[in-house]
Amino acid sequence: MALGIHLDDSKIDPNVSCSSCEAVCCRLTVVLEASDEVPEHLVAHGENGVDTMAHDKDGWCSALDRSRQCCSIYAQRPSVCRRFAMGGGYCRLEREIFARGGLTPRVA
Repeated sequence: MALGIHLDDSKIDPNVSCSSCEAVCCRLTVVLEASDEVPEHLVAHGENGVDTMAHDKDGWCSALDRSRQCCSIYAQRPSVCRRFAMGGGYCRLEREIFARGGLTPRVA
């Protein structure tokens, strides 16, 4: 348990919602699955053969609609993004790391 947060998604924090979300998860490295149908211009092809969501130079996911702080390809978002529980344990952990100044992109 990092930073004292238990990564239990069965305990969703109701205070985290779309209207209060800072899209912190959009800084994570999202590994794409073969079944994901993400627009090609948003895919980063790794030298190791692993495809991930592309990030802009500032570290944020290229699919992030910055004016609304939401995913611009929400209906086509990758499987791992679909499984990410807003307000869940991993979400709360990433929000705490971000709040402490931890801006390093990490793997989802």
